[in-house]
Amino acid sequence: MGRCPRPCQGIVQQLRRDALAVAGAGAAAALIALSVSATSAPAQSIANVLAGGSGAASGQKDKMLVEAKELIYNRDNDTVTASGDVQIYYQGKVLEADRVVYDRKAKRVYAEGNAKLTEPDGTVNFGSRFELSEDFRDGFIESLAAQTPDAARLTSPRAERTDADTTVFEKATYTACAPCAEHPERPPLWQIRAARIIHKKQEQTIYYEDATLELLGIPFAWIPFMSSPDSTVTRKSGLLFPHYVYKTYLGYGVGIPIYWAMAPNYDLTVTPTFLTQQGFLGDAEWRHRLAYGSYDIRAAGIFQDDPKAFPISPYGAGTRDFRGTIQSTGKFFLSDKWTFGWDTAFWSDKFFWHDYNITGDTLIADYFRESISTAYVNGQGGRGYFDLRGYYFEGLSAYDLQRQLPVVGPLLDYNKAFTLPKDRTAGIGGELTFDFNFTNLSRDLASYQSTGLRTFDSTFKLYDVCPNYTPSTKGGTCLLRGIGGQYDRVSADLSWRRNVIDPVGGLWQPFAFARVDGIWSELNKTNSDPAVVNSANPASPLSNSNQANWFGPSNDVSQTRVMPGIGVEYRFPLVASASWGSQVLEPIGQLVVRPDEKASTRTINEDAQSLIFDDTTLFEWNKFSGYDRVEGGTRLNAGAQYTVNFTSGAYANALVGQSFQLAGRNSYALGDDANTGLDSGLQNAQSYYITRVAYSPSTNYSFISKANFDNNNFALRRMDFLATMNFGHLNANIIYARYAAQPDIGFATGREGLGLSSRYNVTDHYYLNGSVAFDLTHYLLNTNIPTAPVTKTSGFAVAAYGFGVGYNDDCTTLSVNYSAGYDYANGFRTRNDTVLLQLTLRTLGTVKATQTISANAIPDGLVPQE
Repeated sequence: MGRCPRPCQGIVQQLRRDALAVAGAGAAAALIALSVSATSAPAQSIANVLAGGSGAASGQKDKMLVEAKELIYNRDNDTVTASGDVQIYYQGKVLEADRVVYDRKAKRVYAEGNAKLTEPDGTVNFGSRFELSEDFRDGFIESLAAQTPDAARLTSPRAERTDADTTVFEKATYTACAPCAEHPERPPLWQIRAARIIHKKQEQTIYYEDATLELLGIPFAWIPFMSSPDSTVTRKSGLLFPHYVYKTYLGYGVGIPIYWAMAPNYDLTVTPTFLTQQGFLGDAEWRHRLAYGSYDIRAAGIFQDDPKAFPISPYGAGTRDFRGTIQSTGKFFLSDKWTFGWDTAFWSDKFFWHDYNITGDTLIADYFRESISTAYVNGQGGRGYFDLRGYYFEGLSAYDLQRQLPVVGPLLDYNKAFTLPKDRTAGIGGELTFDFNFTNLSRDLASYQSTGLRTFDSTFKLYDVCPNYTPSTKGGTCLLRGIGGQYDRVSADLSWRRNVIDPVGGLWQPFAFARVDGIWSELNKTNSDPAVVNSANPASPLSNSNQANWFGPSNDVSQTRVMPGIGVEYRFPLVASASWGSQVLEPIGQLVVRPDEKASTRTINEDAQSLIFDDTTLFEWNKFSGYDRVEGGTRLNAGAQYTVNFTSGAYANALVGQSFQLAGRNSYALGDDANTGLDSGLQNAQSYYITRVAYSPSTNYSFISKANFDNNNFALRRMDFLATMNFGHLNANIIYARYAAQPDIGFATGREGLGLSSRYNVTDHYYLNGSVAFDLTHYLLNTNIPTAPVTKTSGFAVAAYGFGVGYNDDCTTLSVNYSAGYDYANGFRTRNDTVLLQLTLRTLGTVKATQTISANAIPDGLVPQE
């Protein structure tokens, strides 16, 4: 072998190139194409040179490009060598090295010196030396360092791939953490070190044998065998990371989720949980995605080993052996405007979700503890809305008597808005809106509550009762929160409004409306619960017959009402601009004229019992929250708001207003079966003063405060305050609320509370968080004793608190949180202390561990005995 003599210099000049494109039998065919009598040449430019053999017609998929500074053919050893920044592109793979040798006899390719192989999926393999088959499918890599498309990293002194499918990494390490930029020699935060790591490409699975999880290079846990999906997988059958739990009445437990990806559009997750005190808890969830929607079904249940660990009924599940739940959600798109769906749950008992930490989409636990199941059909167009649905409420605390909760359905809402062209409406123009509602509701047992201090039954000390069931509207102290029987109402509302700007810039909005309601009710006056009685009147148990005190002897309570009205609203914004910003002062006045509301003493009020008079309802034509009540009489609503926008980005807004009953009967001074309107701030001819102040000096700070003041003495009647602050690494939130007593609607004492929460980012990765809730009411009411007095306490009490620490980076999320608070789910004050640890290792999964210690205050007599 030697340098090319002068006679072959012409051939050498043809071989000078920057790139050589070859279609042939394999990756090494690019080197075969240079088999000429001249055996050494600096690389120049020949394009589209085809190698001979059967592979020449293999098609576009075998097209390749080879780049190198020098190519040498050795006829004695039958090898072709490319050297100097070698790059070979073939079937989506890229092989790079300082030197690549193709052995034609062995059909092997050897690459060394900064060797690098990039796979079609984006995986990059670095090695000191590659030994590959001629099509790059199989081979060995020495001193491997690989990086996957999701930035996971794998190292091994030697790796072997066979059958283009299985790659075995000997004495390997795996991590999803990036190396430290300042100290790359340090071990990552976590890594798995295994005797062997095996990647099955077709299975899309990585197996770990004799593995050890290391944290900061220190062995933390030994795992004899485990597996995880590779980076190409979004869902993969197998075992998921376990979760751990401890509760006083459950014992220690571990749950191991088993996931089956049965098809691209449906899967099943089964989670067996083993509890040392209660036995085996099964939990299975099925998910199915179809062409036009999806649904899921979940079932959980347990045959308890020790049911006597729980309080007796109605304070707990008692001696019930089997406990469980079935839940399902679904949503289907019938068209681009119509959907059909459901969100349902059925429980063996009201305490199952709380005792076993079962979650669900139907659960509401912010204030009321209940499960709300619904099924619906709704449609929405450009300016129209249709919704048909039903509701089933299931109470989940000991205070809930299921027979007192309603079943609602069908419930129909329809809304449509129309623009009236002035040229077709004799110059009237404006917007016409139609609202329609139909409600069907039934309840097995009527629901009562005392005004002032609440009265509870003497049998269980859980359920609201009244001393004599005399309505408050007739001089008594009893409210009817919900009727026992059947209730139907249909309501239709047609309204018109139009905006007109006068020559001086004032905005006038005349409006008119007409509301029609038809109500049909069939009271059930026979059902009762003999066990729920009042110690002051044991002969009068909780009974539907007491409804006669409100509605008379007839079971038929029906009425028709019509409420028309007209009015006008006027706003006159005064605008001023300066170099530092702009100001807007806007007086607002609204006059609504309509006839009196019918006498409300025989009005059934199911959906309008919540009434909050504040800045959001000040200018509402009808301030009641539902359809069962409608405002009557002539009312003037007046106020003004001031807004400042600073050029620095700061913002401020203030509003003050008041409402006046000018003529007719004041609807908010008329008590109905639930006394809605009384103690609202609207019950007098001149309402409470309404205020709102909001200020945001920058994007880092903001607060808003809303308050109601008595119109006679300016006493604070209601206040809500919310502030958010960002002080560099510290984020903080403050929530404060104070409400005066409202004895007419069942709140005998004032309510006051303060909530604080914050998070401090110690560094870019470490943080601390904490929260605390204070009960500032200064009153302690023992709800378990029906005649208990209201006791004034010396100061505030901590209702709940918690704190935690966490770490978060590109590969790891770790948090440890502690919380403490009081729970009244079983009707008695229970202290719960919970520690939650959650560790997420990217690409591997999440491990959770929960420990809850409950300090029950339940008397021994209420716990099942042997």
